[in-house]
Amino acid sequence: MSSRALTSEITLPTAPSDTLLAIARLIIFLISTLSIVAVIVICLAVRLPTAGLRRAYYSFMLKVLGFHLIVRGQPSAKQPMLYVCNHISYLDIVAIGAVVKGAFVARGDMADWPLFGFMAKAGRTVFIDRSRSSARKAKDQIQNRLNEGSALIMFPESTSGDGNHILPFKSALFAVAEKEVNGKALYVQPMSIAYTRINGLPVGVGWRSFLAWYGDMTLGPHLWQFLKLGVTTVEIEFHEPVTMADMGGRKALAAHCHKLSRQGFARLLAGRAAPARPLLTAPPLS
Repeated sequence: MSSRALTSEITLPTAPSDTLLAIARLIIFLISTLSIVAVIVICLAVRLPTAGLRRAYYSFMLKVLGFHLIVRGQPSAKQPMLYVCNHISYLDIVAIGAVVKGAFVARGDMADWPLFGFMAKAGRTVFIDRSRSSARKAKDQIQNRLNEGSALIMFPESTSGDGNHILPFKSALFAVAEKEVNGKALYVQPMSIAYTRINGLPVGVGWRSFLAWYGDMTLGPHLWQFLKLGVTTVEIEFHEPVTMADMGGRKALAAHCHKLSRQGFARLLAGRAAPARPLLTAPPLS
């Protein structure tokens, strides 16, 4: 069975109860999202911090969407900080956002997505055009946000993968680490994320396209299929942070982060990762 067939033609066999679960999750998701976005917009208007609200929202969404989150390692407390992670799906944002205190870096066209674009704007997402001709402008946008004191979360593959492999990291996006932030070297912490189980059973190759979002997939149908799933285990592993000085250049930095992220991803899928942090394991709501 080809990957393309999985992305566009295959649907999950479901029972009526699965459809009812999906409807309930969707209603709670929409009501909660619209409510938190309204609150965040008001907070931004009166210059109140919103990081805590965003993390609380993501943590609640873990339960609504049926995620069982397992965290291995921990986000570094060093500052200034840029977190970099492999990218599988729009679902990554919920899992990472519940653990990492920071704003996401996303491609520019996401700002125009229905609902999700509005959510991203309310979450202070940094939108960048990742074309080669706009690399300098993207670097300046990231630099400006770091100078404000925000930690950022970036997906340096520049697109989401198929859940089986990690694409190369774009070294141009690491150019921001060449410059100090308010007189301090920028730390870069690699991360790995993987979706490892559905209802307690390991996710094999044939099932990963129901979690990964890539290629010609349409967002609405993909989300609807996901909402019908029971409990999905997502695992995140944090690696040691490094600086540009440690690596000697942006290409070496990108290669190093890619290597750690890829190795962690492989360990998570194989069930060979380090022990989890129990306090950051979120029980699902299903």
